[in-house]
Amino acid sequence: MSIDWMTILLYVILITWGWFSVCGASYDFNNPDVFSFNCNSGKQMVWAFTSFALASALLMIEKKFYEMGAFVIYGGMILLLLITLVIAPDTKGSRSWIPLGPVKLQPAEFAKFAVALAIGKYMGKFDFNMQKTSDFLKVAAMICVPILIVILQKETGTALVYLTFFLVMYREGMTGSLLFTAFAVVVYFVVGIRFSESTISPNLPVVIGEFVVLLLAMVFTTLMTWIYTKNKNALKIMIAGGWGTTILAIIFSIYVIPFDVCKIILAVDLIIIVYLIGLSIYHRFYKYALIALFAILSTSFFYICHTMFNHLADHQKIRIEVLLGMKEDLRGAGYNVNQAKIAIGSGGLKGKGFLNGTQTKLKYVPEQDTDFIFCTVGEEEGFIGSAGVLIVYLLFIWRLIAVAERQPDTMSRVYGYSVLSIFLFHLFINVGMVLGLTPVIGIPLPFFSYGGSSLWGFTILLFIFLRMDAERNLKRQ
Repeated sequence: MSIDWMTILLYVILITWGWFSVCGASYDFNNPDVFSFNCNSGKQMVWAFTSFALASALLMIEKKFYEMGAFVIYGGMILLLLITLVIAPDTKGSRSWIPLGPVKLQPAEFAKFAVALAIGKYMGKFDFNMQKTSDFLKVAAMICVPILIVILQKETGTALVYLTFFLVMYREGMTGSLLFTAFAVVVYFVVGIRFSESTISPNLPVVIGEFVVLLLAMVFTTLMTWIYTKNKNALKIMIAGGWGTTILAIIFSIYVIPFDVCKIILAVDLIIIVYLIGLSIYHRFYKYALIALFAILSTSFFYICHTMFNHLADHQKIRIEVLLGMKEDLRGAGYNVNQAKIAIGSGGLKGKGFLNGTQTKLKYVPEQDTDFIFCTVGEEEGFIGSAGVLIVYLLFIWRLIAVAERQPDTMSRVYGYSVLSIFLFHLFINVGMVLGLTPVIGIPLPFFSYGGSSLWGFTILLFIFLRMDAERNLKRQ
């Protein structure tokens, strides 16, 4: 075997650094013993050592076990997720934790490696082709089933992590149009909701959100028509007829009679949709129909989002409005983020020193040893320490990319990129939400956040991959 010791070294560094951060976040001057099992730092130390033991055991299990048992493991984890949904007690509004004596485990954290194994096994088939609709739908179903179950458990943040598997599908040949569609949906949502109550001017009395989304739908549809069909005549007609009509309507509204131009843009979008459907039938070319479907979804998305947003509970609306900068709620939905920013900013360049953070010691930051652990790093270790943590993570991610790329077979490569995508998503979202750049969805920072389920889950993910990599030379022989 050829074990990648560099990745293991980075793993040990991150867990050790994470333990010191948990100490800083949970330290109690009335109980100064950080090794006591009555405090989170003592419990985390136990989780860390058991993770090292688990990692050692995983390195001893041959790859063929995962190849032969991938679908069985996947089925078992789906069953466990369903059982959890039924028997798990309500914990802060979710039913995702199973109590096992003095500890609680979250099966959704362990299901990630099962999904990675299953899609790796299926995509590694000799006759697999991502362009085949049946193959694509089967892989997508393997990903979506646990997502739906985890959502039913009311763990939306964890469910979002599973979407990273679609990035792996893109790496293995999935068309980029699906990723672009996902990007467009995010843009439509942010712009449509953020500017749903603002108008441009008295001479152009249109709702900014609706106006921009409908314009983007027209532009995106036109560009996709050119990229995927190369039909110059269709491109000219859509630009001259669609864009030209829209520009004339805007000019008329500004300089002649102000009116709601969005109605004209909506009509133009609908005409373009009918035109694309006609081209699909005439040329018997399905891509026109798919572009028309994209245009339909894009045109209707603003109105669907607006309706759904108005039917959300008040606390859900507030979270979205705070995230999008529509409201400032320093005592409610924005409290955690605001306190985390204060903690990180107070650390300055060099930080306040280990166990000297005032914001964390006074418990101003909720969940400061779990989801918001990075603010403890910022306060106690300052910019230098925070940058150091991110550099180690960067090296870790870079190493995962290198190891994934050198895999000789599809299953190992797919599993490797699944591991990479999950770690990257957790890192980006967790650090981003502490800094107020991404939504607060409650996912842990790998190897740093307190908790046994996440630490074990990440360890299992990583060391199954390292065992696969250790057999790469045997595979070539």
